[in-house]
Amino acid sequence: MKLVSLPDNVSPLVPSLANQIVAMVRRDGIEVGARLTEQQLCEELGVSRSPVRRALQFLETAGVVKSEPNKGFRLSKSSKELGGLAVQERADSDETLYLAIVEDRLAGRLGGEIAEVDLMERYSSNRQRIQRILHRMAREGMIERKPGRGWLFQYILNTPEAYRESYRLRMILEPAALLEPGYAIDQAELDKCYREQSELLSGGIERWARSELFRPGVHLHETIAAGAHNRLLLDALKKVNQLRRLVEYRSKTDHAHMTRQCTEHLELIDLLRRGERIEASHFLREHLNGARNRQVPDGEVIKPKKTTKK
Repeated sequence: MKLVSLPDNVSPLVPSLANQIVAMVRRDGIEVGARLTEQQLCEELGVSRSPVRRALQFLETAGVVKSEPNKGFRLSKSSKELGGLAVQERADSDETLYLAIVEDRLAGRLGGEIAEVDLMERYSSNRQRIQRILHRMAREGMIERKPGRGWLFQYILNTPEAYRESYRLRMILEPAALLEPGYAIDQAELDKCYREQSELLSGGIERWARSELFRPGVHLHETIAAGAHNRLLLDALKKVNQLRRLVEYRSKTDHAHMTRQCTEHLELIDLLRRGERIEASHFLREHLNGARNRQVPDGEVIKPKKTTKK
């Protein structure tokens, strides 16, 4: 793996955005020579043009993109060539603060209702950075803005019973979706899922940020559910995944578990590519049941980590 470092005077947002741009290229299999527009990246990453431009300028120094006068940036390396590239995150990066807020919420140090000014004081951060992270959490379904001021955290799965219930619901919904009349999966999205799972097995498990590790699995399971063309079913699954997100982000990466999960995901994709929906439905149910048992074995309790209060 090639680890690229930035100068100390660079904003902590730049390495985070650079990593997200590289991840997007790998995920979508973007070809060499493709144009990366600032507007497209702003919409994808939820930030303004200025930090996106700085991230692209940095990636140009790393040989990932090349600027063209009045035409923006074009990709210089293939998604496969970028498999071993990672930009070193700063200790004060958005990712670090994001995960600190997640940790404090799950440990009960943050209540269900939060205010920007309180977060600014607690984490010694400016309003712009706090708002950027809150808007990211809102896009991911973790929080929602209150009428007026303040934000509300969504319900979280912080008990073993609730977590098991989430998997039981998925075991009811997802295998059944595959057996719906007229089921048709989006093959282009399925190909993206295959690339993501392959990338994880090729070193992504060690290299990607914790928050990024959760996304490929969600992408695959929601792509499978979407093939049933039932909006209520897909919305129910998306809601469950939003509730799981906080706990998954906080969990320590288990390499063996992630490797097994990705391997099973690739087997599932192969069944779907061959059109073997009944076999895929059975396989998916066993896959979810196994993940449930590995994540929260019977009798175990999800406990918040004990940390010394500052």
